[in-house]
Amino acid sequence: MSVSQPGSNGELAGLADKNDVLPALHGEYLAWLAGERRAGAKTVSTYSADLLEFFGFLIRHFGDEPGVDEFATLGVADFRAYFAERASARIGPATRAKKLAAIRSFFLFLNRTRGVNNMALKLVASPRARRPLPRALKVEDAQRIVAAIGEQSGAMAARDTALMALLYGSGLRIAEALSLNLRDVPNPGAPLLVCGKGGKERLVPLLTAVRAAIDAWRSQHPTPRPDAPLFIGVHGKRLNPGVVQRHLRHFRRLHGLPEHATPHALRHSFATHLLAAGTDLRSIQEMLGHASLSTTQRYTALDETSLLAVWRKTHPRAGKR
Repeated sequence: MSVSQPGSNGELAGLADKNDVLPALHGEYLAWLAGERRAGAKTVSTYSADLLEFFGFLIRHFGDEPGVDEFATLGVADFRAYFAERASARIGPATRAKKLAAIRSFFLFLNRTRGVNNMALKLVASPRARRPLPRALKVEDAQRIVAAIGEQSGAMAARDTALMALLYGSGLRIAEALSLNLRDVPNPGAPLLVCGKGGKERLVPLLTAVRAAIDAWRSQHPTPRPDAPLFIGVHGKRLNPGVVQRHLRHFRRLHGLPEHATPHALRHSFATHLLAAGTDLRSIQEMLGHASLSTTQRYTALDETSLLAVWRKTHPRAGKR
């Protein structure tokens, strides 16, 4: 038996069957997908290949070709066995999630055209892609940004120094820093009250160096009213984050810094460098404003990675098995 539909890759070629059920279903499904669902050619091709791969698994799994009614009896364990096989073949979670979408689309077709309803498929969770680790800067690179981004003279240079010092010295998100007004700057020695995501407020420390940079900028602020934005653009309006990102992008290329040297990387660097210095996770969580400690725990993996790199580079036994 062979299948001539696009994307078949010979998945069912040469497999014995009794009624050619799967090739017929495959062809009808693709026609339904392209016609009634108005899927594009690329989606049809991809779903075709994914479906044939799933059919091939079912034949191996059960030792025979399933009939239409048998699709209704597939259990959660059967679906999970398929995705476990895909995972063992080093297929990543994002790709497995796409394959699940193709299978769900096929079972929707079965339900609409054959009255086949499989409740077990609804209990199969979509594979979750692993969140990438935050990318922090080296201590010297973060310090270089704060020290040198305002190397040009003038008020805007003082503004940029104060902003970068606040991002790296207090771990603020760029949106949080740019939402501050002049009246929000606390008295010397007091923490800064920050309004984060969802309107959640938190207190973050202002280091002496950060406070000095902010004071230097405030002394040159063109509109020093309490309700004025702390950080303003050249036209006197609240500074736009895109302007900050472009400015830092230009600076990092001019000074040979890595491409991930962004305003948000300074926040990551704040957390990573505190953790490396021995600060406990709960304190870092509070300063960053994370709702869940699990979000903050990502920095421990980052710190472990850097520690392992140091060990491999410096330990006398690191290169020996």
